[in-house]
Amino acid sequence: MAPTKQAPTRQAITLKGSTNLVTEFFKYAANTILFQRGVYPADDFHMVKKYGQTVLVTQDLALENYLDKILKQVNQWLLTGSVTQLVLAIISKDSRVPLERWVFDINLVEQPSEGSQPAPAKPEAEIQAEIRAILKQIVSTVTFLPVIDEPTVFNILAYTSDSADIPANEWVDTDPLAIEASKSQQVKLRSFSTDVHRIEAMVAYRYEG
Repeated sequence: MAPTKQAPTRQAITLKGSTNLVTEFFKYAANTILFQRGVYPADDFHMVKKYGQTVLVTQDLALENYLDKILKQVNQWLLTGSVTQLVLAIISKDSRVPLERWVFDINLVEQPSEGSQPAPAKPEAEIQAEIRAILKQIVSTVTFLPVIDEPTVFNILAYTSDSADIPANEWVDTDPLAIEASKSQQVKLRSFSTDVHRIEAMVAYRYEG
């Protein structure tokens, strides 16, 4: 019988590989939120195939450059383990009142202790399926989030460790843009994980009820 060549086993996702996956997820999550919540006109977005599904990405050059600049820094912070949370806050353009906070907690997956058997690598297809589920859930939030019928803007907040290298003049300490507890409703979203990072998502929104 002719010998069969065994397919090479996939290496566990490295820190760099995981960092790139997480950074890319944030790019598509931010675009999805900005489209679904009407922060930018629908005409500013075009469809691309990603994670085995169609996602919408901005064609607005200024917004694209802004997001790319932020994500480049987030990528660096992920590599050094110095970012713990990212928040995309949607704010009323006129009153500056925070309407929604999309929160992404960033945790490091606990690695096996030295000498113990390493955990099997998580298949990339499984990671992509988890990301796909979160993006679909962001799209479906329009069924319960209050309709926003006023012009809005957004801000991205990064919560970092004290040791984080923060570029001067690019990031500033800012108001957390919190929604008062008495007027805030929260919905936990799905999570996803690589061999290195675990991302937990939730949305808090203003509810005057």
